[in-house]
Amino acid sequence: MTGLFLRRLVLGLGALTAVALWPQEATAEAPYPNRAIRITSTLAAGSTSDISMRVIGDRLSALLKVPVIIENQPGTGGVAAARTVMTAQPDGYTLSLGGNNWAVSVGLFKNLPFDPRKDLTPVVGMVEFAYLFVTNQNSKFQTLEQVIAAGRAKQPLTFGTSNAGTTNHLAALLFKSVTNLDIVVVPYRGPAELSIALLRNDVDVVVNAYGGLRQGIDRKEIRALATTTAKRIPQLPDTPTAQEAGVAGYEVASWNGLYAPIGTPPEVLAVLSKAVTQVLSEKAVQDRHQELGLEPTPTPGEQLSVRMRNEADRWSKVINESGIEKQ
Repeated sequence: MTGLFLRRLVLGLGALTAVALWPQEATAEAPYPNRAIRITSTLAAGSTSDISMRVIGDRLSALLKVPVIIENQPGTGGVAAARTVMTAQPDGYTLSLGGNNWAVSVGLFKNLPFDPRKDLTPVVGMVEFAYLFVTNQNSKFQTLEQVIAAGRAKQPLTFGTSNAGTTNHLAALLFKSVTNLDIVVVPYRGPAELSIALLRNDVDVVVNAYGGLRQGIDRKEIRALATTTAKRIPQLPDTPTAQEAGVAGYEVASWNGLYAPIGTPPEVLAVLSKAVTQVLSEKAVQDRHQELGLEPTPTPGEQLSVRMRNEADRWSKVINESGIEKQ
């Protein structure tokens, strides 16, 4: 009896052990992704890049058949969103929207607590876009040349931008430097505050992406003076570039990509890159980005890594040579 009892006990324990282990093994072997993906954003809710990420996130969710949650973590230098990803498990379930704002931050901040060139893994590049110089429709300034002339005449000028460390913030600082004008650059927390400041005439000029200004431009509440890029944008073919307005050599463009923690498996990165590239090829997604003034530009992670290094070096040089004060 004793031997039979022991045999049954051992068999029973073995069966219980197998049952206890099976869910863990099944979870470990389940293909990626099998649960919600969290994407932190360096930018404020309602910004053009935020809208773009949500459009892409919705389609990713449908394609990958898991929830894709966008979490805004704006702040100086994009540090908060970067830190969240850097400290997350490298399993592909915590990602971040980042890009040119991080490249700018490398040269703009004295003590940036991370380096986007080596502390994050580039997954895929997504979009490129321009910024605009705009005024209130009732402003006395009809052109960018008039803004510059007012500055030369020592009239006080105030430019509104997004948070310090964003590309449009640097665009204003660079404009101040290359024109040698006494401009007060005022950063706001998000596009809503920025637009309100412009409509209230709290600032003379705002620098922001087309998508965040489109409704005001369409309603004739906001006047576009110039683009920050070397070429005019298709949405506003009659709006000159800053170079055409007399600011020689001035050029600022921006771009966004998706980033993951260091150590994320290559097969997970491949799934994400393929999915984002497929989403960006969809006509509805392209049409929506056209409305926002964004150009879908899916870029492999290796090329995105090179771009981050090159852009960080470029902006560090621009900041140093232009005498822009570091934050």
